[in-house]
Amino acid sequence: MLRARAAGWRLAAACLLALTAASTLAAVTAAGPARADSVRDAQQWVLDAVNAPAAWPVSQGQGVLVAVIDSGVEPSVSDLVGSVVTGPDYSGVSTKPSDPSWGMHGTWMASLIAGHGHDGGDGISGVAPKARVLSIRVLPDRKDPAWAQYKGERSSRGQQALARAIKYAVAHRAGVISMSLGYGASSRVVRSALQNALEHKVVVIASSGNSGQSTTDVGRAHAPYSFPADYPGVLGVAAVDQSGDPANFSSDNLSVQVAAPGVQVPAQGRDGQYWLVSGTSPACALTSGVAALIKSAYPRLSPALIVRAITSSARHRPAGGYDDQVGFGTVDAAAALSAAAHLTSYVQSGHGLSPASHFGGGPTAIPPPPVRPRGLGQLVLFCLLAAGCLALTATAASRLVLARSRGAGSPAGLAGPAGTAWPAPDRAWQAGSGPADASPNGVSPAGASPAGASPSGPSPEAVHRDDAAADDAIPASVPPDGTTPEQSQSGQLQPGQAEPGQSQSGQLQPGQAEPGQLQSGQAQPGRGDGE
Repeated sequence: MLRARAAGWRLAAACLLALTAASTLAAVTAAGPARADSVRDAQQWVLDAVNAPAAWPVSQGQGVLVAVIDSGVEPSVSDLVGSVVTGPDYSGVSTKPSDPSWGMHGTWMASLIAGHGHDGGDGISGVAPKARVLSIRVLPDRKDPAWAQYKGERSSRGQQALARAIKYAVAHRAGVISMSLGYGASSRVVRSALQNALEHKVVVIASSGNSGQSTTDVGRAHAPYSFPADYPGVLGVAAVDQSGDPANFSSDNLSVQVAAPGVQVPAQGRDGQYWLVSGTSPACALTSGVAALIKSAYPRLSPALIVRAITSSARHRPAGGYDDQVGFGTVDAAAALSAAAHLTSYVQSGHGLSPASHFGGGPTAIPPPPVRPRGLGQLVLFCLLAAGCLALTATAASRLVLARSRGAGSPAGLAGPAGTAWPAPDRAWQAGSGPADASPNGVSPAGASPAGASPSGPSPEAVHRDDAAADDAIPASVPPDGTTPEQSQSGQLQPGQAEPGQSQSGQLQPGQAEPGQLQSGQAQPGRGDGE
């Protein structure tokens, strides 16, 4: 616990405040009656840690409205009187603002952001003492009578309340939103509300959570992520102690971008007394005050540039420039203002750079299209042409199919390899000269030939192969004894021929014919099947 530097300030009792839905831990100590200047002395290390006094000559947050989305802010406390605008209550519980437990956590945070002290410099001074606070209540404190009711509700209801609060803050011209709370899961409606806030140039800051001890307790590589600190565009803040070391409870994960004092930080409560508060909640509130200083001095800067000014100017940077315990380092208000002044060179009169400076002359430098855009008439014409082409193609295909089907049904009309027409397959053999009249040994009568065929023509039943010679025909019928009548070029049939091999003289070559071959149209007597 922090001992008061001035005599007469005694630390009384200690208690723990944890906003479970927000994953925040606040160790608080109530101080007995003490001189207000003793409180300012006790707070001085916090102001020095963020270098706020050096920034006040440039900006004190005047003209900036900071939305404190929390458990509510008591507007009548001495260090905030006249600086609080009370907004709606979206918590869903019926606790009255007159209840002593109402708005304790929210009042602490507001005093660290915009506390102006009292009686000529006594009491708590916030980082942005001339800023104003918009109080929006979304959850009760742990000691609130309705805490049990709130805990029994679905988390989605709390996320809906948070989204409504963000939208309300944007609608009422808040320049900074401070959320010292967190949820263990993301929400689409909250993400959408935050995007709307960023589009309206609202700087959004949130605590990264108090789950740092879980890293060693359960052997995790890093602490669980906390939302809204882990949403894109939100500045997540961790906590350090008076020596600048990371607080053991502060969550270490990649949502951490900067750090600020968060161990035993003096703050004013709703009861008017001063408390020592620990957690990433006070660190978030102090950083929100720094954002209000920049927003006041450079209102045209975008939220992204304000976040960049804070992160790029942080001091006590870790080895390597970044780690997941303190981010880029501890917030430095004066250095952040200087960085913001430098960043204004990127925003000239609030209009940025002209498109012509980046895109080769802008829209006027774009040449006209090389092809004139086609109108509706050309489209119709092309469609008609395409339809005509399809019709012609279909007609030609159908005629081709019809012609081929007719040709397949009438083989007599097909031409042979020598250009002569094949005989019709249905012609009848002359009486007494067909295969049925062949001799028992397969020999046809001498001089027999098909009716209507020339003596030198092919067999009427022969099928001609396109890739064979004109005399290389295959008979279409075989007599019972296995021989095949073949007609020689002299008009005589050669019985018993197994393979084509007929000579030009009408006689078979030796060794190629079956027994019973005719010579000069006469059958040879005495020759059997097995010569």
